[in-house]
Amino acid sequence: MQMNKIALQAEKISFRYHENSPFILNHINLSLRKGEIIGIVGLSGSGKSTLISILNGIIPKRINGLIDGKVLINQEDIASKNLSELSTQIGTIFQDPDSQIVFSCVEDELAFSPENLCYDPIYIKNSIQNVVKTLGIEHLLYRNPNHLSGGEKQLIALASVLTLNAGIIILDETMSQIDEAGKKMIKNAVITLKNEGKAILMVEHDLNNLDIADQIILLTNGTLRKFEGIIE
Repeated sequence: MQMNKIALQAEKISFRYHENSPFILNHINLSLRKGEIIGIVGLSGSGKSTLISILNGIIPKRINGLIDGKVLINQEDIASKNLSELSTQIGTIFQDPDSQIVFSCVEDELAFSPENLCYDPIYIKNSIQNVVKTLGIEHLLYRNPNHLSGGEKQLIALASVLTLNAGIIILDETMSQIDEAGKKMIKNAVITLKNEGKAILMVEHDLNNLDIADQIILLTNGTLRKFEGIIE
């Protein structure tokens, strides 16, 4: 896989919900390359969740609003893509893994998304085997997610995205509700994915969770700028 090629790009993104409402984001530019980890920090209410929803297509495909600019995945504008197609290219893991996990067996959880998109059963089986091996969670494959630790649940949520072979991963404060052991598991998994050429965006409020990032950017007053050690 060619490394350092731009996987995800936001060009002059501005967003507000209504014509008379203030801009939440204003002329955002962002480039994320394959094999790179970028961290984004910002105060609560700074627009981090809005930015994520624009990058993965939730805005405006599911949530309405006024948006200018464009988002490119592998140099292609996502405006013409539906959410099912985007899910095979960009995956998002949220703070609460319980909100993403619905089945009582890990294997069923990992099979759900590709089955829903009518992938070939052999492909699904092979994809699951590859993903659990990559993340080192073979021993969890037949477990009930409800009996797993927070860190293990987040790995299952991450694995469920990877079964579609998404090349871009967004982690939305995924370590905010887990202990240090769980954080270590997630970081090790992220480093493994980086080394495989995945493009990874980590949105966090805790700088300690971004010690594996190649660079950190601050989202403040609706714009992105280089992080200089203070979240404001």
